[in-house]
Amino acid sequence: MEASPKAVRCAVYTRKSTEHNLDLEFNSLDAQRESCEAYIKSQMHEGWQLLPDRYDDGGISGGSLERPDLQRLLADIRARRIDNVVVYKVDRLTRSLTDFAKLVELFDAHGVSFVSVTQAFNTTNSMGRLTLNVLLSFAQFEREVIAERVRDKVAASRRKGLWMGGSVPLGFINQDKKLIIVPDEAETVRWIFQKYLELGAIGPLLEELHRVGLKSKLRRLTNGRVVGGGRFGKGGLNHLLKNRCYIGELVHRGEIHAADHAPILERSLFEAVQAKMAANNVEKRRRDGSSPHLLTGLIFDSAGNRMSPTHSLKKGVRYRYYVSHAVAQCRKEEAGAIARIPAPDVEAMVSGLVATRFGVPGTIPSRELLEAHIYKVTVQAEALEIALRPARKPENRDSGPSQPPKPSAFPGPAGPLWRPKAWATPHPTGRPPIPRRGMPPWRPSARPASGSRKSWPADPSPKSPNGKARASVRSGC
Repeated sequence: MEASPKAVRCAVYTRKSTEHNLDLEFNSLDAQRESCEAYIKSQMHEGWQLLPDRYDDGGISGGSLERPDLQRLLADIRARRIDNVVVYKVDRLTRSLTDFAKLVELFDAHGVSFVSVTQAFNTTNSMGRLTLNVLLSFAQFEREVIAERVRDKVAASRRKGLWMGGSVPLGFINQDKKLIIVPDEAETVRWIFQKYLELGAIGPLLEELHRVGLKSKLRRLTNGRVVGGGRFGKGGLNHLLKNRCYIGELVHRGEIHAADHAPILERSLFEAVQAKMAANNVEKRRRDGSSPHLLTGLIFDSAGNRMSPTHSLKKGVRYRYYVSHAVAQCRKEEAGAIARIPAPDVEAMVSGLVATRFGVPGTIPSRELLEAHIYKVTVQAEALEIALRPARKPENRDSGPSQPPKPSAFPGPAGPLWRPKAWATPHPTGRPPIPRRGMPPWRPSARPASGSRKSWPADPSPKSPNGKARASVRSGC
């Protein structure tokens, strides 16, 4: 009596690149599955058994492996629930040679076979593998040709001024693939542009928008999720002020084309705003190029927000500070414990550490030197955390990408952490005071043991020289 063949658990995977006709009672995914099921039934004498789970990706390109049901299929393969993957054609699984090589490696590692119903080949010999690679090369070529045709069609449509999708700007709605003006939103757009000319900068305009309670446009995505409806950010507001849709133009790959929708703004108003923004950008680059701030891009508050340099003038004296981005963008509830700190003091602390630890001559190291040794400075409520960059080692290409140094107790082996205690006594108002320049940051006479940190001396009395001109944290818009 012949022994029954070993059971081979078969999973059918189907895919369709577009959503066209997927709503039909019998669509392309059903046709693919029907052919695969018929093939599996023809192999029942070999022990093939169809698994009930469906793996169908409708309306998703084969150029990527980031597909929900494909990932579920791969998860079941890793869990060893599948012995054989059956597809209608090879390009249903993927159209990328690189991705297919990854899939074959995964299949081989878990003892899973791969079968294409309409393409007969045997991957156990060299000729079969060559045939498979040729088929996949043509599949990838076909995908790239399709992508080129789509790009050409989009470019041609843009040249004719047609709206080709994307995020609909504030002031419009998308109706039958055409932008239609929404009167109430259009008035809001005009007000924003006029207000920018009055105030002259993005920051004051943001404050005004928050004061009057204007929110960003609500958008419903194709998956039903609703986004927007929150506070304007600097990036979104900057994009709105530069959007040429408002004067009846579309931009595609740097080229400007006349659009077929009605404009919201007068061209004179739009061009005046662009001229003002360009002047502000030139002034900002000029200021940044000569900025005395040494820690720009390196200093963060305790909530992880980057701190930017700013200044104030009082009786002709210029005072430099670092302010949390959360405060600058009127999100003070998201700011860390210390949202504003005098720049000379924190720069003196960090520069002193670099000069002492690395034997740098002089008292104020250059910006380039600080960047070479400092990875990150975090302003905590009672201390500064200074993470140093690890010493460079010979490059090893097989070790993978380098990882950022993690804070550790000084003098940690990879990224040492220096935490000089900045303020010791609580402030009567509940806000910790910021130390001034006269307070010595630390005593670097001896190296601390691992896990320790160097502390400030006791908080000076108001009568002492070091107690003069103490500043408190100020935040808000």
